[in-house]
Parts: sequence; C-alpha cells; structure tokens
Amino acid sequence: MKLSFDNRVAIVTGAGQGLGRSHALALAKKGARVMVNDLGQGGEPSSASLETVELIRQSGGEAFANGADVANYGQVEVMVAETLRRWGQLDIVVNNAGILRDRSFVKMTAEDFSSVVDIHLKGSFNVSHAAWASMREQKYGRIVMTTSSSGLFGNFGQANYSAAKMGLVGLMNTLAIEGENYGIRVNCILPIAKTIMTEGLMDEQVLDLFNPSDVSVGVLALCADEAPNRLILSAGAGCYSASLTHQTRSIFIPSAERTPEIVLASMSELASTEGMEPLTSSPEHTLRFAREAALAKGMDMSDIRWGKG
Repeated sequence: MKLSFDNRVAIVTGAGQGLGRSHALALAKKGARVMVNDLGQGGEPSSASLETVELIRQSGGEAFANGADVANYGQVEVMVAETLRRWGQLDIVVNNAGILRDRSFVKMTAEDFSSVVDIHLKGSFNVSHAAWASMREQKYGRIVMTTSSSGLFGNFGQANYSAAKMGLVGLMNTLAIEGENYGIRVNCILPIAKTIMTEGLMDEQVLDLFNPSDVSVGVLALCADEAPNRLILSAGAGCYSASLTHQTRSIFIPSAERTPEIVLASMSELASTEGMEPLTSSPEHTLRFAREAALAKGMDMSDIRWGKG
C-alpha cells in the first residue's frame, strides 16, 4: 500500500518553519492541497509561510498561505472558510503552532502561562472546532494534536508548556470519542526534532539525529485513511513508539480500615504495574472501581453499565 493524499485538503498551523514546514511539505509531496498557516504582521501571512508555499509549488504541489492567529477564533473561522471556499473541503488539520516562555514556576507570570496555553491548547481547540462541522458533514476528518514529553512526564521551567501539552491529550481523548461515529479520527504526535525551539538543549551532534522529516513520517501516518484513533505517537530520530494510559489494579479497603494512613501504607501495592490494564474512557475508570467495590461487598454487579436505563 502506497500512501496518497490526492484529493485531500489540509491545514497545517505554524507551518512557516521547523516541524510545521516539514509536515506541510510532506503532505503536499503525497498530493494534499495545503493551507500553510503562520502568523505574520497584522494577520498577514509571514514571509516564512510564503517560502513554504513557494517550496510546495516548485515541487508541483498546491498551497496557499494564511496569517491567522490561532489563538483568535474569529481569524481561525476566516481561515477555515477560506480553505473551504478555495477547495470545497477540509480533511486534515495538523495543530502544530506553538511558542515557548520557559521560566521556573516561582518566576513565571500569569502572562507567561496564559500566552503559552492560548497558542498551544486554545489554538488547537479553535482550529479543530472551526473545522469540526465540515468534517462531521462529510463524515471524514483527521486531526493531529502536537503534545510533548514535557506534558506527559514534566520538565523543569515548563509548567505552562507542560500544562498546555497535557491538555491536548485530554482534548484528543474526548474528540476521538465524539468524532468516531462521523469518520473523524483524532490523535497526538509527540515529536523530538531539531528546530529553533530545541536549539541548545542537547549537543549539536546529538540534535542532528533528530530530523523534522522523521516526525512528519509519523504525522502522515496519523493523517491517513487507515490512521488509528486516539493514539499518542512518539516520533524522533527514526524511532517510533506509543504512549498509553493505563491504570494499576485497584485495591479495596474496607470502611473500618479506610484511612489516609492505610492508603499511604498501601502505596507500593497500588502503584505496582503487575496486572495493569489500559483505559479507554472516563466511564470505564469509574466502572472498574464500582465493580471492584461491589465484588468486595459480595454484590453481583459484573454486568453493570454506564448510564441510565
């Protein structure tokens, strides 16, 4: 099977340089028509986004630049409307736009926090939401969020970035559920790449291993007709893996013994990864606890279901 995006239309945000440009070029190379979004002065396309468009056109592809601020819903609506007016459809959204405002938490200002959340999390909501109705109507859509190991595991000086990136995992989780019956699949890419945002973080020789194009390979997989749904795909240096949300086996503590002291004393047991199982929804998490408690009380609730009736 050879992957093709002929007759597909994509929006890639933050596509003036770095990972975004790499994603846009990769999609166009496979036949997609691409709206290249990157913020410029006064809402106009950035010079970098125009360069990306020119690179696509030189390779025989079709692309246009757009300068919408992804944190501004009105501008995003105009961008999506322009895409639909120009090409009649919108099949793929790659939410890549982002900024850094790294500071230790004690030095971080409210503006440092909100500016990062606005671009990464709110921006991804804005573009995905503006595209959602069209994707539902055509019963097809592929949305890629860009998360980070900082969100999943934490990183010093990145409380704002980490919160935004973990928020994108939550956004993916629910949109993947809501979009499934409409042919919309939503996933996260967790990239490691040599870009302006990662310069100086590692030795240059090590960073050279992390070519943005290797991440784009993963992004294209998440944009394909055969894409999974609700996956966090890590990609970097030619390596690919999935990050999964699991829950350890629960322990039931009888009411007479149910104290904070007992919970603390049970930490090693409840944190054990033995018998750990994946979760697919918030209700499933609740139902597991309900069944465990019912079993401990001798109640037959093996067929308990979520919802009324």
